[in-house]
Amino acid sequence: MKRVFGRLPRSILPPICLAATLAVPLAIAGCTTSTVPDAQAASNACAKVGQWVDPATKRTLDARALLADLAGKDVVLLGEQHTTKDHHVWQTQTIAALQALNPDIVLGFEMFPRSVQPALDAWISGATTRQEFLKQSRWSEVWGYPPELYMPMFEQARLNRNPMVALNVARTLIAKVGREGWASVAADDREGVTDPAPASFAYRESLAEVFLAKLQHGHSRGDSASDSPAPSLESIMKSEPFANFVQAQVTWDRAMAEALATAKNDNPNALIIGVMGRGHIDYRHGVPHQLSDLGIDNVAVLIPLEAGEDCAAAQPGLADAVFTVDPPAQAEAEKPKPRLGVVIEPVDQGDAGDQGIRIVQVTPNSIAEAAGLFTDDIIVTAAGTQVRQVRDLVEIIQRQAPGTWLPLEIRRGGETLSVVAKFPPLAGADQ
Repeated sequence: MKRVFGRLPRSILPPICLAATLAVPLAIAGCTTSTVPDAQAASNACAKVGQWVDPATKRTLDARALLADLAGKDVVLLGEQHTTKDHHVWQTQTIAALQALNPDIVLGFEMFPRSVQPALDAWISGATTRQEFLKQSRWSEVWGYPPELYMPMFEQARLNRNPMVALNVARTLIAKVGREGWASVAADDREGVTDPAPASFAYRESLAEVFLAKLQHGHSRGDSASDSPAPSLESIMKSEPFANFVQAQVTWDRAMAEALATAKNDNPNALIIGVMGRGHIDYRHGVPHQLSDLGIDNVAVLIPLEAGEDCAAAQPGLADAVFTVDPPAQAEAEKPKPRLGVVIEPVDQGDAGDQGIRIVQVTPNSIAEAAGLFTDDIIVTAAGTQVRQVRDLVEIIQRQAPGTWLPLEIRRGGETLSVVAKFPPLAGADQ
């Protein structure tokens, strides 16, 4: 893997308007030069759908000037909430707008691990159909969200023959780091990922809140082995489990940053666009921080926010610019396919006694957690059907109707147990 060596000089950033975060002149940034932002103007900007807004001033930005500046960046990062349709519509629109200004673009996606890169190459070349692409990229196994949310971006990339790059690594790598720490992973098992830059204190604080919420949820369900209250935020930040949790997150950030940096190194004149969850880019803590450590500072962070309170509450530094979208209406909200909430891998098929699917990570607040599933449990059957491959379990789960129960037979240690995963009914459905 090629690396980007050396650092780009940091610009001196004027503390006003979009120039404060994009380091561009006021006129180019699309800022007005005749007025000072006032409360009414800020309120109006955040109240309207379809606006580019500077989160620092809440002022509307000129879309043409902003996009023209973005087209000259080294890397542009587009955030999302994975299940929100309008976020993906906005991403597709933004990619198309940047494509018109700079046809030489490369698209990187969090949704794919590096192991499926050949499937992305075949898709872009026009050699595979949509169904073949989804199968060869193991979409239902490695991502699982409805492909309809993402296909417009993938189809647009193929139409324009824009290279697609798999940014992610195997979830098993992230899970191992989360359990045992980065140092526990042998160099040959790191998928080429180098030592991540340490997380900033602000990033650690935000991750500690996530970690604390997970612990508090466990206490509220009565899962804790102790009757003592959940630990404080301060004590959490000093604990080894939290240190491993942070290392897992920065490993994930580093892997994606390195893939983006390699794409830029291999295509010096191209605009590299990364599509990923907001948690990896908000406040420039995650992937942007790792890109900077790799010598790439000419990076823009863009996210969608709901018009109104969501936009108005955005803090300075959250992103370089935000785009306002409609709050998802309940009737129009995407209904994602059922998700058990586990990261899984097949067990070695060499030993018939060990056949099944091993759980390598349980998602907090998930159906799996509520059912009492744990890391290292081996799922042997689901709905009475033996599962040998990851796809076997995925297909059974995706057929699961809302409001129904899924019986699972698991092996934990030397004991075989029966567990029932309860899938909640759709919101608003008759109970």
